[in-house]
This record gives sequence, structure tokens and C-alpha cells, in this order.
Amino acid sequence: MRHGCHGDFATFSQGGYGWVSHTWLRVEQKIKESNRMTFARNPAVEIGLLLLLAGQAGVSHADVKAGEAIAKSGTGNISACMLCHGLNGEGRPPAGFPRLAGQNRDYLVKQLKDFKAKLRTNPLMRPIASALNTAQMNDVADYYASLPPWKPGTGPAQNTAQTPRGAQLAQHGNWDKGMPACFACHGANGAGIPPHFPSIAGQNAVYISNQLNAWKAGTRINDPEGLMKAVADKLSPEDISAVSAYLANPK
Repeated sequence: MRHGCHGDFATFSQGGYGWVSHTWLRVEQKIKESNRMTFARNPAVEIGLLLLLAGQAGVSHADVKAGEAIAKSGTGNISACMLCHGLNGEGRPPAGFPRLAGQNRDYLVKQLKDFKAKLRTNPLMRPIASALNTAQMNDVADYYASLPPWKPGTGPAQNTAQTPRGAQLAQHGNWDKGMPACFACHGANGAGIPPHFPSIAGQNAVYISNQLNAWKAGTRINDPEGLMKAVADKLSPEDISAVSAYLANPK
């Protein structure tokens, strides 16, 4: 099994994810054209750079205070976000409501737009997102992005029986099945690579498990280039349980 960056990338490309190779070449071209920076050919970094550049066009000057008001009090017929996502955006783990605090703002805006456009389904989020205009989406996303992110060591105690398997999948993947590590796309220790790859470190296990199962079942389809569907299809129920538990409090 190869765990080095170049080895992982080669296997990843050979495993049917040719879009990564294409993306990597586009990043390399942008670097050559700019001639302003040089760095090692690290696929995760280069992919992140391209996606970051692509996301800049959507950046807006949002009103964080207005976003806080919507999050804590709601507006019009929109319920307060905190009712499900917690007073400080920490989420509600037992119910599977995700942590939003410290999440990338562009990712949050995309999810709200996808709920509104029915590209992502959820009976609670669909009517809320539909009632928000673009400015309000930006405001709420900027507010949650401004909150402190998850801090290592503050998650639930890990199931020691699941930890080795969860850590293996998150850190190294399973190349026997052609599956990359979670951190290959979601960044070092799961901190996220905006705008498409959210932070997953410290996200509650119920939410992660629900999303992996949704991708596996084909009921969530708004991942870039079908990447998460391809990954989830390679995970067994035991794998999903182990990696979800590990990501809730990675070490």
C-alpha cells in the first residue's frame, strides 16, 4: 500500500477518477501563467488552489450582523438556524444536525443554493433555503464562517475498537478498493479545502454517517464530479461507522 502523496495520486487517477488528473493539469497551467509562485507537485494543494481560485468569483461583501440575526432570531417566516444547529453553531449531534461554526462560507452558500434548487434534499432545509434570498444566504454563511472552528480534543470519546479502522480510512484510504483518504481532499486533519471540500474534523458522527449513506444510496448528488458517490460506494456499513466516529474527534 502506498501512502506517499505521489503514490496516492497515481492510484487515485488509475482508480477511475480521471477528473483529478485533468484538474491537476489545469492548476499547473495557472501556476505557469502567473509565474508568481513555485512549489512541489502536491496534488492536494494544487487541487485546492484551483478550487479556491474558482470560488473567488462568488465572494461577496456580506453583512455578518445580519447573518447573526437570522441565525439567532430568524426572519419573516424563516426559523432561527440555532434551533437546529445550536446557539453557537455547534450542531446537535444526537439528531444529526451538523456543526456550522467555522465552516467555509462558500461551501455553506453552495449548500443553501443546492437546497433551494432541489439539488440537495432535506425536508427541513428545503423550505428555509427557499425563503432566503442570495444576500441573506451570504450573510448567514459569513456569520457561521466567522465563528470559532472545532478545536482538537473537544469531541466525544472515541470507540477504541473503531479508531484504528476509522483513522486508516481518514488518513490513508483503502487503495485495495481504489479509495483515497478523506484528508486527501478535505485537507490536513480534515480542516477543509474551500469551496468544494468542507471541514469534516469535529463534525458529528450521526451527520457524517447520514451523508455517506445518502451518497451511497444516490439520494445526495451535489458533490463535485460525483466524487463522494464514488467514495461512499466503496465503504461498507462498518467502514462508515468507523470513519464517522473517528472524524467526530480525530487525533
